[in-house]
Amino acid sequence: MTKIFCDIADVDLIKKYSKNRIIKGFTTNPSLMRKAGAKNYELYCKNILKITNKPISFEVFADNEKGMIDQGLKISSWGKNVFVKVPVVNSKGKFMGRVISVLNKKKIKLNITAVYTADQTSKILKKIDRKTKVIISIFIGRMADVGKDPIPEIKKSVNLVRKFKNVDLLWASTREVYNYTQSKKLGCDIITIPPSIINKINEPRKSFKKLTIETVKGFLFDSKKSKFKI
Repeated sequence: MTKIFCDIADVDLIKKYSKNRIIKGFTTNPSLMRKAGAKNYELYCKNILKITNKPISFEVFADNEKGMIDQGLKISSWGKNVFVKVPVVNSKGKFMGRVISVLNKKKIKLNITAVYTADQTSKILKKIDRKTKVIISIFIGRMADVGKDPIPEIKKSVNLVRKFKNVDLLWASTREVYNYTQSKKLGCDIITIPPSIINKINEPRKSFKKLTIETVKGFLFDSKKSKFKI
């Protein structure tokens, strides 16, 4: 069964979706934090932790190994439900294997993010044990956004991760409701979804006939509103 995590940093929305039974956890990142208006990163994260006890990922934002390790140690101390989110590489493209290894040896739960290839998944798996929980987040939507077919990479990563009972593969950068269906068929453990798409998942499935009529009605409505004439 593919678990649904909500991809959001807005405190009010986390409070809302924490009560939703289909939401099993949350993912955040510095961009979502900035969008939500966070000023003090630590205080903002700790405020979120007062709202939910579901698994939640908070990301490091240092760009070097020492900084990531130091931040990871602090972030992990904030709560038992916290996963420390670490990018697979830094901004210079260097693999953060040492960061992953050091934090993993300290039994810190990790979410390795910005992963795009099965090769990266393989490198990550070589740096971790078989006991401490690890999430590997593969950015499917962003691959598709630039014209890449993400399915071959996700299939290979799913096969690699199956050998590790402590590792979950996460479908990240969800773009549409159908991605949820795809993630289940491919065997992803988790999919992280923004609120706008989560709301659509709960909606009744429409037939092609109903979709066709709704589309035509939309065009007709706009043409009348604009008072078009030929």
